Amino acid sequence: MSLFTSLSIGVSGLTTSQNSLNTTSHNLANTETKGYVRQQILQVDSTYLSWGTTHISTLQSGLGTDIAAVRQIRDVFLDKSYRKEIGRQGFYQVQYEAVEEVESMFGELEGVAFQDSMEELWVSLQELAKEPDSIVTRASVIQNAVNFMERAENISDQLKEYQVNLNTQIKNKVNEINEIAENIKSLNYKIRQYESNGMENANDLRDSRNKLLDELSQLISITYKENADGVVTVSAEGVPLVTEDLVYKMGTVPVSETSDMLKPVWVGHGNTDVFNLDRSTAAYRDMDIGSLKGLLVVRGSDTGNYTDIPKRDDFATEEEYNDAVYEYNNQVETSVIMTVQAQFDQLIHGIVTTINDILSPNKEVTLPAGTVITNADGTTTTLTSEQKITILDAENAPVGMDANNTMGEALFNRKSTDRYNDSNILQSIVITNPDSTITTLTNVRVYNEENSADNYSLFTIGEIEVNPDIMNNYSLIPLSSNTLSGDYDIETAEALIEAWQEPFATLSPNTLTSNNFSGYYTAFIAELANRGDQLNTISTNQESMVNSIDNQRQQVLGVSSDEELTNLIKFQHAYNASARYITVIDSMLEHIVTSL
Repeated sequence: MSLFTSLSIGVSGLTTSQNSLNTTSHNLANTETKGYVRQQILQVDSTYLSWGTTHISTLQSGLGTDIAAVRQIRDVFLDKSYRKEIGRQGFYQVQYEAVEEVESMFGELEGVAFQDSMEELWVSLQELAKEPDSIVTRASVIQNAVNFMERAENISDQLKEYQVNLNTQIKNKVNEINEIAENIKSLNYKIRQYESNGMENANDLRDSRNKLLDELSQLISITYKENADGVVTVSAEGVPLVTEDLVYKMGTVPVSETSDMLKPVWVGHGNTDVFNLDRSTAAYRDMDIGSLKGLLVVRGSDTGNYTDIPKRDDFATEEEYNDAVYEYNNQVETSVIMTVQAQFDQLIHGIVTTINDILSPNKEVTLPAGTVITNADGTTTTLTSEQKITILDAENAPVGMDANNTMGEALFNRKSTDRYNDSNILQSIVITNPDSTITTLTNVRVYNEENSADNYSLFTIGEIEVNPDIMNNYSLIPLSSNTLSGDYDIETAEALIEAWQEPFATLSPNTLTSNNFSGYYTAFIAELANRGDQLNTISTNQESMVNSIDNQRQQVLGVSSDEELTNLIKFQHAYNASARYITVIDSMLEHIVTSL
C-alpha cells in the first residue's frame, strides 16, 4: 500500500468524523423540535484491495471508512399504534365535549335548572285544584305554563343551534384533512426528488411527513404504505386519499334536500359518502377512530323528537316494533344530541297532552259499516267499512266558568293545527249496533290526530303554545261540571294532581322503568351525566394510552442531549485521531521526499 493510499484513508476518517459531528450537532439543535426524529450515522468499511492469497484467506488492505446512510431511528409498529389510538381518543373526546355543552343548556349546575320550571307548573296546578275559582290561581297556572314552554323552547332552540353549528367544525376538519393531504403529496414529490440519486435520505422532510400523518390520524382512520421511491400513499376510511400523483379531496353536502346539516363526501369519487354511519361504531372493529367521525356521530343526521322513540302500543306486530327499536338504536341512540332531543321532547309531549286530555278529554268511537254521518253542510255519508275516529267526550268533559260554559278548551294548543276539526262539526252520527239498537251522536267534534309524517300536527317543541283564548280569558279553563249546576268538577281537579304522579313513559325502548314526570326528568339528566362520564372515562383512558405509546416512541426517536454530547466527544476524538494519522503520513512523505 502506498503512502498516498494511506493518506486517503486518513481523509476518509476525517470526512466520516466531520459528517458524524454535523449529524450530532443537527440532533442537538432540534432537541425541542416537535416531530423531529434523531438521526444516526451508519459507518461501514470502505472498499478493499486484494494483493494476494494464502491457503487460509485472501490478503486485503482496507481503504478506510465510509458513510452507508444517515438513518432515522423509528419504530413503525409504535407509530401505527400511536396513530390508531390517538384517532380513537379524538373520536370520544369530541363526543364528551358535546355532552358537556348539552348539560350546560339544562342549567342544572348554574342555578337555572329546567326542573324549576316543571316544579313551578306542578305547584300552580296543585293550588288550582284547591281554589279552582280563583282568578289569581288561574293566572298563576297560565304564567307558569308560559314560562314552562318558553324555557323548553329555549333549550330546544339551543340544541338545534348547537347541532347545526357543528357543521362549522365538520367543514373545518374536512378542510384540514384536504390541506394535510396536499402537504403530504408535496412532501412526497420533494422526498422522491431529493433521494433520486440514491445517496442521501431526506430525513427532515420525512419528519415533516410523519408529523402530518400523526395529525391526519387524529382526524380520520387511515392506512398508509411507502413504496420503493420513498412515496407514501394514504387511504382514509378504506378509500384512496393520497396516491403517487393525486389527492382525492373531500367536500361537504347537505344530508338531505331539506336538512341544514352537512356530511362529508368524496368529491373525487362521485360524491360518495365518506362514512357509513349505519354500521356499528364498535371498538373491536376499529370503527371508533377519528374526531371527524365522532362529530358526525354525536350530532346525528336529523333533529330528534318524541316520535323517534318507538312504543310497543304503536305497532301492530312484534316484528314491526323490533325493527323500529333497531332503527332507533342505530340512528338515534348513537347520537348524544338526537337522543337528548327525542327524550326531552317526549317529556314535554307527555306533560302537555296529559294536561290537555284531562281538561278536554277524548274518546275513540268505532263506526261499523252502515253508519250514517250527517256533515255540517247537511250532506250525509254512509260508511261501507268499519272506521275508528277520536272525538270530544262531551259526556265527561268539564266546562269553563264563562257565560257560555265553553267545553273542549285545552291549556296547550298546536300552533298550526286546531285541537278539533271545528270547521266541520258533524251534525249527527247514527250507529246501528250489533243488537240492532240505534246510537245517535250529535254535534260531534272530531279530534285532529297527531301524525308523525306531519310535524305541524304534533305536540312537539316548537309547535306548542299556551292556548291564546285561555290567556285572554282565564274563565275558559274547563274546571266546572258539565251538568251546568255551577259546581266545580272535583274529579278533573284531582285528575290533574294524580296524573303528575302517574308513570307515563320509559326513557327509551331499551329501559323497562316507566317514570312519572319528575322521575323521568331525573332519570333523563342522570342518563346524560352517565353518558358523559363514560365518554370522559374512555377519552381519559385513551389519552393515557396515547401518552404511554408516545413515551415509548420518544425513547426510540427522541433526542437525548446527554447521549448526543457523548457522541460529540466521541466523534471529536475520532476526528483528532484521523488528523494525527494524516500528520504522521505527511511527515513520512516529507522525510522520503527530502531524503531523495
